Amino acid sequence: MNRLLFFLVISAIGLSSVSAQEQSIKWLSFEEAAEIAEKGTSKKFFIDVYTDWCGWCKKMDKDTFNDPKVKAYMLKNYHMVKLDAEQAAPITYKGETYELVGSGRSTYHELAYALTQGNLSYPTVVFMTERFEVLSPLAGFYPADPFLQIATYFGDSLYETMTWQDYEATLKPTD
Repeated sequence: MNRLLFFLVISAIGLSSVSAQEQSIKWLSFEEAAEIAEKGTSKKFFIDVYTDWCGWCKKMDKDTFNDPKVKAYMLKNYHMVKLDAEQAAPITYKGETYELVGSGRSTYHELAYALTQGNLSYPTVVFMTERFEVLSPLAGFYPADPFLQIATYFGDSLYETMTWQDYEATLKPTD
């Protein structure tokens, strides 16, 4: 009986201590993130601006965001947001309504355009402060290690004390 109780206790402890690496990312909508920012938070925001047809966006989801080191760091330091750059639904933020504009291949959401500072290239990720202010959009696919270096630069607020070039000089080369 004591062995059974011991086994149950150990099993319960093991199940309750799921690491950040094993957690799945709960992506927020832009509206959910804006609500969190309005209430106040100690985490920064990260927005993945994507399209459904973008192969590199899917590769970044699969390879970069699911990398255990990237996932653990992002879950600890960022509220993670997905924004479909071609979504039909309007989004109202700070009294301004952003909508889908254009037609055919030239369709885009005005909010995606604003967040990417007019660079509608996919994927584009946008790093934001805790107050939901844009720090930097970054276009293109990034493998896990280079992405983690960039996320750390913004997530650890290193941008406040050093340039990207100075930070980059401190990094070990990745394989």
